[in-house]
Amino acid sequence: MPHRTRPIHFFCILLVFTFILTACSNVSSQSSNAHPVQQKRTTQSMPIFMSGGPVTYVALGASDAVGIGSNIPGSQGYVPLVAAHLPKKSHLINLGISGIQLHQALSQELPLALSTSPNLITIWLVANDFIGGVTYDNYFHDLNFLLQDVHVSTHARIVMANLPDLTRLPTFANDTPSQKAQMLIAIQKWNKEIAQLAKKYGVALVDLFSQGSQITAHPEYISGDGFHPSPAGYVQLANYFWQVIEGGEKR
Repeated sequence: MPHRTRPIHFFCILLVFTFILTACSNVSSQSSNAHPVQQKRTTQSMPIFMSGGPVTYVALGASDAVGIGSNIPGSQGYVPLVAAHLPKKSHLINLGISGIQLHQALSQELPLALSTSPNLITIWLVANDFIGGVTYDNYFHDLNFLLQDVHVSTHARIVMANLPDLTRLPTFANDTPSQKAQMLIAIQKWNKEIAQLAKKYGVALVDLFSQGSQITAHPEYISGDGFHPSPAGYVQLANYFWQVIEGGEKR
């Protein structure tokens, strides 16, 4: 009888040992399989913009963002026209303030923009500074601060416009040829630095100066005040922004 039970006892121990090895092997396999999944989640923190879902769109700007010069600023300005292209249920937050300059926007518009977790940010805050006498150094110190803060604090697609050829506007019709020439040189200098900062921070640039500065070259694009876009001008401006938004790369 003892000779019959010893093999059975040994066989049971062998079965238990085999079960333990198999269980350990499964745990090890599950652990190794779980690691890549966890790694994938941690590296996919960047939101995917324009994937078909709703978008939070924040506009930083001045009177042009408000839509001054159009008949119905709330719907005819370039900001609501850009928003009309976005997927359904997207949310527009237009922070534009008439007459504001960039340094003021750092405290009045930027904190609100960063608190909204935006997917898309448009920036056009340059004309008031340029014609308002803000120095080149002061403006670009503030622009660098704004772009750095937005770049670090959000994963939004950032789209920014530069200066068109302002010398073509009726507002400056009485300037002398020499004054216009000096203004044009200054515009080109500002636009060059805007382009460099845009490249530095991965910002998509809406180049309003190129292609003959169409936004200021056509009288029908300029409102009766001689400075702001007309309804047709805002349509063209929104088209320029949308072409860059739609064609730009994701951050």
